[in-house]
Amino acid sequence: MGVTAKELAQIMGLSEAAVSMALRNKPGVSTKTRLMVLEMAEKHGYDFIKVNKEKNQSRHIVFVIYKRQGAVVNDTPFFSALSEGIEHTCSVLDYKLQIHYFHKCDDVAHKIQDINNTDCAGLILLGTEMELADFLPFNKIRHPLVLLDAYFDSIKYDCVLINNVQGAVLATDYLIARTQKQPGYLQSAYSIGNFTERADGFYKSLRTHGMSVSKSIVHKLTPSVEGAFADMMEKIEQGEELATCYFADNDLIAIGAMKAFQKHGYKIPEDIAIIGFDDLPMTSYIEPPLATINVPIKYMGQTAVERLVCMINEPNHFPLKIEISTGLKKRRSV
Repeated sequence: MGVTAKELAQIMGLSEAAVSMALRNKPGVSTKTRLMVLEMAEKHGYDFIKVNKEKNQSRHIVFVIYKRQGAVVNDTPFFSALSEGIEHTCSVLDYKLQIHYFHKCDDVAHKIQDINNTDCAGLILLGTEMELADFLPFNKIRHPLVLLDAYFDSIKYDCVLINNVQGAVLATDYLIARTQKQPGYLQSAYSIGNFTERADGFYKSLRTHGMSVSKSIVHKLTPSVEGAFADMMEKIEQGEELATCYFADNDLIAIGAMKAFQKHGYKIPEDIAIIGFDDLPMTSYIEPPLATINVPIKYMGQTAVERLVCMINEPNHFPLKIEISTGLKKRRSV
């Protein structure tokens, strides 16, 4: 026999009122507490059929994945983990998730109108590849909206994103401390907001250490393992000057460049040290393992859902910009 709400309150050391509000998805408790209660209720076999939900309340959340060029937002471990965090949190909070793909060439206004005509409770918009002009049509959305992995100063919506500047400073500081050399920059050939912010962090660290920004060697590479490998091979064969250490915009660029350096006989990190960004699973089993910046990717997805549900339950709110801090993973590539 499953646990009752009263027993659940005793187990968790919470008031019966708090547990009741969490189980019925009512305002009055934090999203963190609500998530904990629902997870504990599921663990102890609580009978959710007994919960009297509002009959007319929508239980659908729409996750829109926007692709401007498709080179960054793709079937990568980063976006798999992000989606997993969203899907799991929707399930725990008893929301059904619908995923829509938007492309720049689509009739975006028409697709937005289609969403407005549904009974969805709210929308999470993945804006990794977005520019401000791409976002503007979404001002027509009539449902609560959270922008994920992007931020624009002029919009009045909740945003959840990585603290890219902090992560890039952390990586570059570590690289300089370990090598005592001027770092080069393996920069994405595709311009997106995340990479622009990482560039800001890289150059901020150089200035902090009294290094001239103009003296850093920069190679623009395709942000994928295969693309970065091919681009870096070409640059080496053309005799471009190489640095003794590099910060890369993401792990895929770092790994592709590393393979190209190794192909030409350079030892990592003895000849060239490299640090990446994202801490993708592959970084721990390549040789040598890649030093990188860890991003709590699933937590980003979870936070976006929690914030959206809070907005659904409490319509009167002020927009928030939530930046998820990063951490340093020290490995043998530096």
